[in-house]
Amino acid sequence: MYEISLGDDGAELRPLEPWQAEEFLAHVDRGREFIGRHNALPDVVTDLASSRAFLQAYADKAAVDAGRLYGIWTDGRLVGAVLFRRMDIEQGIAEAGCWLEPSAVGKGLVTRAVRVIIDWAIEERGIHRVEWWVSAANEPSIAVARRLGMTKDGVLRESYPYRGKRHDEEIWSVLAPEWRAGKQAS
Repeated sequence: MYEISLGDDGAELRPLEPWQAEEFLAHVDRGREFIGRHNALPDVVTDLASSRAFLQAYADKAAVDAGRLYGIWTDGRLVGAVLFRRMDIEQGIAEAGCWLEPSAVGKGLVTRAVRVIIDWAIEERGIHRVEWWVSAANEPSIAVARRLGMTKDGVLRESYPYRGKRHDEEIWSVLAPEWRAGKQAS
């Protein structure tokens, strides 16, 4: 198993795999209400079997180069995740996403972790466009897109049915040349 340091605070990025279903379920349980404000994960991962199935679905995606899931750990505890919900290597497009439990909010963990996976996708996998789909009401996630140098492409009005209500969804993106230019500037 490998881990990637996310900075001097000891935070780490590691793959999340089916054998970690119990730890993953405990993480979702700790953040269930908070995560569920904008993300359907808590509605999908409800018990050990569904936790294992969710992680297996991402292991299957990784096996065919169609997605990835990485956990964020602090002090040896799983506190969040970043992922590529979908990757289309042939088209050069990937959609990134994230979530955190409340104890991990406000520490820059998502921004640091997403930087790592975007850089990998662009430099190692040849992805040209990384997208960030976000509820228009999710200001913290929109702030991450801005910090990553993404551009707001538009709003899909009432396109996201969630918990009995339709929500506007924003699409943000960064293109490989923009990503590389941003890295050189910093």
